This record gives sequence, C-alpha cells and structure tokens, in this order.
Amino acid sequence: MHQEKHFDSPDFVKDIVIGMADGLTVPFALAAGLSGAVDNSTIIITAGIAEIAAGSIAMGLGGYLAGRTEVDHYQSELKREYFEVEKYPEKEKSEVAEVLQEFGVSVPYSVQIAEEMSKDKEKWVKFMMRFELGLEKPDEKRAAKSAMNIGGAYIVGGFVPLAPYFLITEAHEALLVSVVVTLIALFIFGFLKAKAIGQPPFVGALKTTIIGALAAGAAFGLASLINGA
Repeated sequence: MHQEKHFDSPDFVKDIVIGMADGLTVPFALAAGLSGAVDNSTIIITAGIAEIAAGSIAMGLGGYLAGRTEVDHYQSELKREYFEVEKYPEKEKSEVAEVLQEFGVSVPYSVQIAEEMSKDKEKWVKFMMRFELGLEKPDEKRAAKSAMNIGGAYIVGGFVPLAPYFLITEAHEALLVSVVVTLIALFIFGFLKAKAIGQPPFVGALKTTIIGALAAGAAFGLASLINGA
C-alpha cells in the first residue's frame, strides 16, 4: 500500500528556524561589532547576555502575539460564518456550490451536495471555513508553545557565538574563534533547515552562512570605523 510521508511538526520547525536564525545572527553581529571597539571579553559577554535575554523575550512575545492573532482571527470568521448561514442560507448554499464547481463537480451535483450539507450546520460552516476562506482551526495552545520554542531557540543560538568569549579574555582572539564556530553552526543550521523544508540543503546552508557572515562583518567594520574616528 502506498503511504504518503509528510512532516508532522511544521509549526515546531518554523519556530525553531525563526528563533535559531536570529539567535545565531544577531548576537554574532553584536559580539563582532563590540570586538572591533573593545579589547575586554567581559564587556562583550555582559552586552551579549543582555541582548540574548532581551532578544529571546522580544522574539517569544512576537511568536505569542502571532499565535493569538491567528486564533482570534479564526474565531471572528467562525462567528461571522455562523451568522451568515443563519441569516442568508440560500446565499451560503450558492457559495458552497460554487466552491464545489471549482473542483470539477457539475452544477446539478454541486447544488444537491450543498443542499445536503446545509442539513448539518456545524459541518456546513466547517466546509466554508476551510474551502471558502482557506482557514484551518488553529491550536488554542499554539501561541504559548510558539513563544517557548522561539525564545528557547534564540537563547541556544545566541550562546554559540558568545561561548568563546567566556574562555578567551582577549576580545580579538575570542572573535576569531567565534567566527569559526558560528559559521560552522550557521552552515549546519542552514543545511538542516533547507532539508526540513524540502530545499537544496547545500544551497540553504551557503545562504544562511553568507547572511550571518555579512551581518557580523558589517557590524565589526562599522564599530572599527567609529572607534578609529
């Protein structure tokens, strides 16, 4: 028997991608920028931890608000759809028939199916939500899960470029190690991300690595320029 394989946790992967991508890139750019201006790793560690804390909270809050907005939007549309099938049943039946016809169902059959469907209001509304409006019922707990996933991934990613500064006192030496470690992490992350979403893994890895390198390079160059002015 043929079995189709689909990834079971696209929302989880999306959260991890969002959190990890920013977690690896933003603190990396910050640490690189500060390394161009100061010699003491302690200052960079302090600033880096503060940024990771603020960034994870901000990213997690953004994920929570996005999840709540999705739920609120669905509930609003659901309420409106129930009102319309009560107030304008014939118009809604006609819309069901039109949707079915777009899928190749003949006019007589589509009208007959719409009539049958209207006998079960709950399934009728569910059909309209999915096929007329393109909305799936979101998980009520999704917002909190998303906030935790994104915030946690940001923290994990953020400590990758910062870790060498805990071990090496001289900031410029720590930066060299941070660059190597972070670029490797960005490459691996980009590879896994691209593979998970069905894109060419090596292309995704190179794109992610280049973006992170450019961000850090720009921050380092700007800080060095200002410090030398």
